[in-house]
Amino acid sequence: MFAHSSSLAVNATLWLLAAFSIATWALLLSKAVQFLRVGSGNRRYLNAFRAAQNLQSVADIPDNRSATARLSAVGIGVLRHAPPDGNDGEHAWDRHELLERNLKQQVLRERRTLESGLAVLASVGSTAPFVGLFGTVWGIMTAMKDISRIGNASIDVVAGPIGEALIATGIGIAVAIPAVLSFNFFVRRVKSVIADLDDFSNDFLNLAQHAALRAERRPQETPHRLQPVFVGAKSAS
Repeated sequence: MFAHSSSLAVNATLWLLAAFSIATWALLLSKAVQFLRVGSGNRRYLNAFRAAQNLQSVADIPDNRSATARLSAVGIGVLRHAPPDGNDGEHAWDRHELLERNLKQQVLRERRTLESGLAVLASVGSTAPFVGLFGTVWGIMTAMKDISRIGNASIDVVAGPIGEALIATGIGIAVAIPAVLSFNFFVRRVKSVIADLDDFSNDFLNLAQHAALRAERRPQETPHRLQPVFVGAKSAS
């Protein structure tokens, strides 16, 4: 009778830990696939970006749905819709700030996408051991009450329910370990991807600046389809 009442508390805890484990492994696999796609997509787009000769070549790169492609699309959109400069370089710095601000906002959007689900892994990793410990404590309390009611505290009677209750703590730790390890790994991957996106933003700004300087040296030529952002920057400085 005491074994049965003790196992009810442990079983309830084990079902909860099983749900934690399923959520952990589902998130782990989905995030692994997400980061594999992000990494491969970014590498392909970066290779095409580095081979581009000018902003128009960048705009013509096929969209591979990578984070860098979305970041580049934001920059191209700003350049296309920005007002043209005046003869004295008017609005050049306004366009520069607008471009930089939009690139930073897109990097933040990509960061939020990459960090989705990590809070669940952190929560499972921090709470699963305590859930298991709760099941163990509850199981031991129930077992002790039943043992005192029977009046037999021999090792043969105590070992069974106590050992069964301790299983919950072990499983709680087993559930927490992959959650904590995967959380730490994906946090490092997020930081790495965001650092790469920041570097790409700087490369895009540099390319736009070079295009603007070339346009500034050749004012008599037909303007490009994409408006550069830094026309007049030299005179402003």
